Amino acid sequence: MGKRTKAVVRTLLCASLGMVIGTGAAVAADAGTLLPKQLAGPATEFAAMRAPDPADAAILSRSALLPVAFDASGRAELRVPVHQGRLEAMLLSGGADWSPRLLSPAGVELPRATLARHAQDARLGGEHDGQGGTVLRLDGLVRGDWTLRLQAQPGGERRGYLLLKGDDALELASHQAHRRQLVGERMDIVAMLAADDGSAVALGRDAGHIRSAQLRIVAPDGRESLQPMFDDGRHGDGAAGDGRLAGGFVPGAAGTWIAQVIVHGHDRSGTPFVRTAEHALPVIAAGPRLATAAATASYAAPGRLAVRLPLADAKPGSHYRVLAEVWGRDGRGGEVPVAWIGGMAEAGPDGLSLGLDERWIARSGAGAPFELRALRIEDPDHFIPLATAARLPLSTPRLRLQRSGMSTAIDELMTMGPRPASPDARATATGRKLVLVHGYCSGGVWPQAQFANSATFLDANQNRSHDQFAQRIKTFGAQWNSFGTVAHSQGGAASLHLYAYYWSGLDNAAGSRLMQSVGTPYQGTNLSGILATVGNWFGVACGSNSNMTYSGASAWLAGIPTSARAKVNYYTTAFRTTNWYTNDYCNAASDLVLGDPEDGTVERAYAQLPGATNRGHTAGQCHTAGMRDPAQYRDAARNATMSANAAR
Repeated sequence: MGKRTKAVVRTLLCASLGMVIGTGAAVAADAGTLLPKQLAGPATEFAAMRAPDPADAAILSRSALLPVAFDASGRAELRVPVHQGRLEAMLLSGGADWSPRLLSPAGVELPRATLARHAQDARLGGEHDGQGGTVLRLDGLVRGDWTLRLQAQPGGERRGYLLLKGDDALELASHQAHRRQLVGERMDIVAMLAADDGSAVALGRDAGHIRSAQLRIVAPDGRESLQPMFDDGRHGDGAAGDGRLAGGFVPGAAGTWIAQVIVHGHDRSGTPFVRTAEHALPVIAAGPRLATAAATASYAAPGRLAVRLPLADAKPGSHYRVLAEVWGRDGRGGEVPVAWIGGMAEAGPDGLSLGLDERWIARSGAGAPFELRALRIEDPDHFIPLATAARLPLSTPRLRLQRSGMSTAIDELMTMGPRPASPDARATATGRKLVLVHGYCSGGVWPQAQFANSATFLDANQNRSHDQFAQRIKTFGAQWNSFGTVAHSQGGAASLHLYAYYWSGLDNAAGSRLMQSVGTPYQGTNLSGILATVGNWFGVACGSNSNMTYSGASAWLAGIPTSARAKVNYYTTAFRTTNWYTNDYCNAASDLVLGDPEDGTVERAYAQLPGATNRGHTAGQCHTAGMRDPAQYRDAARNATMSANAAR
């Protein structure tokens, strides 16, 4: 399905479901110390900063990742639906020879020479985080259920996956019921079919018939279980028989859990299909809770209020992402939105503290009584809510600035709080630099010679959350008084995370483009869940990264201010289109699961960053080296443009 269909499906799904505060004085700290910004923004941004509806981050899958299990004699047999006479699949065998044989619905075997001629070696994922296998692409086949027979060799690998691409017109839409991914908290997954005939989108039973549906659960220790999915109206699945399914499980330990929806059935024309959706769910232990049913504010400096949230069970020194709306009353008692406040906050003896510039209150014309709304305290790596409050009374001192309701100009002090004296202890650090940042599980990809006055950040082949990644960029950049960034893939999100939440040399940089990125999955990639599932059996060197799933990216973006996004300039790329469908891809393996156009890792639709500046799209470039077209970070002309316009 195209971008339009995905947007429509998500809209229909939503409709049918359900900091340490400074005193204002300049402070300094070493490069490893958190220097969080005291974030705030206007009430017009409330909707963008609220926790997202899980349906907005639904996986829309046209593919199936089917577990392959062999019997005692080393044989396995799978039914493979063929749509429109075309078969596109990948055997993920861990390098083992499974001697595949393919039989038609009538039982006639396809000549093995033909099968071999249409097979090619490929890798699902990147150089360091992927899994090798064999891609099969055959055209002109009879429509219907074909049979794939496999034979494992003595002593060879006897488990793996078959990745199967289905008809683009039918997708499985699947999402979490909530994001409270805590040990002991029941997790439910909701799924339904979505079909697009080019004129309208149909959902649920109007899109096709589901014959069977299961939820395959893989625990962090590798243990597997199957849970039923229901369409009976009693399991959070909507009305009985409407084609919406729900099933769940209770995670008993912290770690990454895999919840894979597996659905078999037939579409509206009666053609059989199989679809799966892979949810990689980080589960964490329960964290702090609000110790009182009220928050208090006091003056920390002239014009600056510290809003204190008493906590219980908080680990001293831990930091959390906190977001809340401030509301007050007008002279007649009517509700008045003031501002949102938040950022990264470190737990202290008195709990958490957020900053609020008194001018936000004066600007809104609001007065007491005040309250916080839509309060959420989240862990900083996965943005899982640990403590929430729909409404929390906020007591304030007698305000010194008279409310005016006038349109006071919004400045940096209002949106980010007071600047520290230096972004780190190296107050003697001088000079300006352009920092070249790589991505997830990668290394130094940028040709540094093409960038003037630059330095290469290197954290080779690592798996970091956006927050962990950002702090490493901050430490590296502390060698200079100021720096800008040119980043690839996850490095773009990590750079934005750094600028949004922490003071660093980015805040001292001068130039037209502070942060530039190429190929960043700002809204996630479906590969994250699939690679996590495959890696459970074969292992993936860098591990799973929840920040780059659709759900994780959606939760992260719900805390990134509009003002920070506006500092980003980004580029996207995709494969070069040819006249033959078999060549229209960057990576033969990822083409089975990504929607066009894509760069082999990220779909163009999910590489967009709302509120930032899109600098253009280029066809004929792929995400990394080793794909069909040249790597996107080797475009000398674009690199020259980024270098010339970069802030430093």
